[in-house]
Parts: sequence; C-alpha cells; structure tokens
Amino acid sequence: MNKPPETTRAADDTVAVPVIREEVEVSKRVVDTGRGVRVTRNVSERSEEVRELLWHEELDVQRVPVDRVVAEAPPSRYEGDVLVVPVLEEILVMEKRYRIKEELRITRIRRQQEYRETVPLRVEDVQVEAFDDGPQDGVP
Repeated sequence: MNKPPETTRAADDTVAVPVIREEVEVSKRVVDTGRGVRVTRNVSERSEEVRELLWHEELDVQRVPVDRVVAEAPPSRYEGDVLVVPVLEEILVMEKRYRIKEELRITRIRRQQEYRETVPLRVEDVQVEAFDDGPQDGVP
C-alpha cells in the first residue's frame, strides 16, 4: 500500500487536506489443491423369480341375424354378461294401398219409344219367258 499524501499549507494560510478513498478489486482463479472426491459405481445383477396372477380378457363376437323391423332404434343392452349391440340399417318402405276416390252408381232404366225411319229396300222381280231361236223341226 502506498503512503497517503500529507496535509499541505498554502501561502494564504489555507490548508489542503487530501481525502483518500480505498477501492477493492476481487478476482477468482482455479487452484488445483490435489484434493477431491472419487465416486465409483458398481452394478451387480441377480435373477429372481416373480409370480403374479394376471388377468387376460378376450372378446367373443357372434353375429346373430335378426331381420326384424322396428319403429325406433333400440339401445344396447345386457343379457346376463353378454352385451347386445343392435346393428341397424335404414330401409326405404314403399306401400301401395287402395283408396276409394268415388263411386259410380248405375241404375238400368227401361223405356219404350217408337222408332221411325224411311229406308230403301231393293226388290228383284223375275219374269221368266220361254223362246226358241234355233231351227225348228223341218225348217232349214
């Protein structure tokens, strides 16, 4: 550390007192001290039998033909431990019916009336006349 400046007196009898301020500068450096920690890990293995009951489930799906017309879609249901899922399809239904639009009521009415008409009628009149143009007996 340097020696601090001394107080001085000027010619006009004023005194100058130096104000000193110290500063600190810090730095780091790595120093190998030769001391440390060494970690070693060893892994060993051994066999061990494990016994455990495990559940395994399978699904048995059976397709059962039904072919039944229903008014609305039925929900899925359980029959015992069987889940029944209806498989639906829409079908178009056309229906042909007879409707009586009207009736015709027919009654036979019998009337008698005179019928007149002039019609031409042909009539053949046949006249039979005997003649002989050939030679007569004894005449050339």
